[in-house]
Amino acid sequence: MKLSQSFVLLICSINVTAQKMHYSINLPQPQTHVYQVQLNSSGWAKDTIDFKMPKWMPGYYQLINYAADVENITAQSSTGKTITLNKLNENTWRIAGVKNKAFSITYNINTKKQFVANSYVDSAHAYIVNCNTFLYADGHLNIPVTLQVNLPQQWKDVATGLTPLKNKSGFFSAANLDELYDCPLLLGNLEALPSFYVQGIEHRFIGYKMGQFNGQQLMDHLKKIVEAAVNIIGDIPYKQYTFIGIGPGRGGIEHLNNTTVSFEGAGLNKPEAMNRVLNFLAHEYFHHYNVKRIRPFELGPFNYDRENRTNQLWISEGLSVYYEYLVVKRAGLSDAAVLLQNFESNINALENNAGRMYQSLTQASYYTWKDGPFGTQGPEAGKSISYYDKGPVVGLLFDFAIRNATKNKKSLDDVMRLLYWKYYKQLQRGFTEAEFQEACETVAATSLTALFDYVYTTKEIDYDKYLAYGGLTAEKSTETDSNGKSRIKIKLGFATAPDSLQAAIQKSWLNK
Repeated sequence: MKLSQSFVLLICSINVTAQKMHYSINLPQPQTHVYQVQLNSSGWAKDTIDFKMPKWMPGYYQLINYAADVENITAQSSTGKTITLNKLNENTWRIAGVKNKAFSITYNINTKKQFVANSYVDSAHAYIVNCNTFLYADGHLNIPVTLQVNLPQQWKDVATGLTPLKNKSGFFSAANLDELYDCPLLLGNLEALPSFYVQGIEHRFIGYKMGQFNGQQLMDHLKKIVEAAVNIIGDIPYKQYTFIGIGPGRGGIEHLNNTTVSFEGAGLNKPEAMNRVLNFLAHEYFHHYNVKRIRPFELGPFNYDRENRTNQLWISEGLSVYYEYLVVKRAGLSDAAVLLQNFESNINALENNAGRMYQSLTQASYYTWKDGPFGTQGPEAGKSISYYDKGPVVGLLFDFAIRNATKNKKSLDDVMRLLYWKYYKQLQRGFTEAEFQEACETVAATSLTALFDYVYTTKEIDYDKYLAYGGLTAEKSTETDSNGKSRIKIKLGFATAPDSLQAAIQKSWLNK
């Protein structure tokens, strides 16, 4: 619904020494699904500025027409005089004549559907995706910003990863627009589970409509998951971490010190449901290492105006799936049988997808902007794969190959640590494809070219060879589904008589 009386207000005042930007969020009529923003800015030393709305949200590798949610956009000077705004394209507006002058831009953000990658506002709560909210000045992403959240009178809570300003309730800061865009907000009357501390760092879970479940039990489980993940990398790079439950639905998106997840606690008394939720939360949590800090070179600094393509999402996403399984197991929250079942699910999904003969892992990563993360559907079905399936399978092979080559002295954990400490901490950048392979082969102290064929080509996987390194077996059969279609079925198991190295690798992999 379009409401002309609802608007977003951006006010830019002037300070010739440096640009300053202060946003505010207002929700005068949340029941209309519209919210308002206000920005005070200063320091513009040029006459013409292009303001853009991002075209995508990091963590969700699809172009989204966020600019389509902008309505009734106007501009004016600090004295109230109208200034012409010229729309250059679908997500860019140009304002001129503003050098050393204050000006304002106003517009509506009209939300339409509930989803983890876009904003949604209703009478009871607001989930604000900042890439769906704030225009940025083209070429000026590094400007420090502050944010004021003005809640409706009946609401009382704000959940976000942004840094709160001291002695200013509802005020937050971000070092730049990248940080602002990385910290969505959940507003309303929220529920908070009992927080826990790991190495003195607080971890919170705050959500909307979380349902009835044992919150203390979930947080006890999450603490073990966080501890298991931290033990892999050996560092906690944030000052506080927040799990933000945005309500029932599907999907989650990772951020540097928080994650927004669709969450509904009812049913967690069932082991299968709890395992799914713990895997999901472990995956999103591990992402603060793998993709937010251990990242492909192409994923940062971000260009919000186009696709940020990389061949390495199989690392960022596929290996995060691999580690979600391991982290939950190492936390003592699943057993060996569940661990094997998780990998069986990925292997069987891959082996029954004809797309494995057409598309490599790197191609699946690069073309996800077109194909989607789970491969193409419709007329192009069967011509692509999901890095969520093949990625963890290849991760398992790499882990076993490294353990075998080093007599179980090294593992894929050492690769992840090397990438974190060298590229994120020391070099403060992402890694290239060549550098990832170099890291793997440095840890393994041998060439892994044969394994990388499973990354760069559609070569069929030799499961028997690599699973045997860890004392695992793969029993292959066929079965017929209810539609009479034949499907491959691979069942994983443990070798009956592993040799000493196989037994040692299996034991350490299972964290026994």
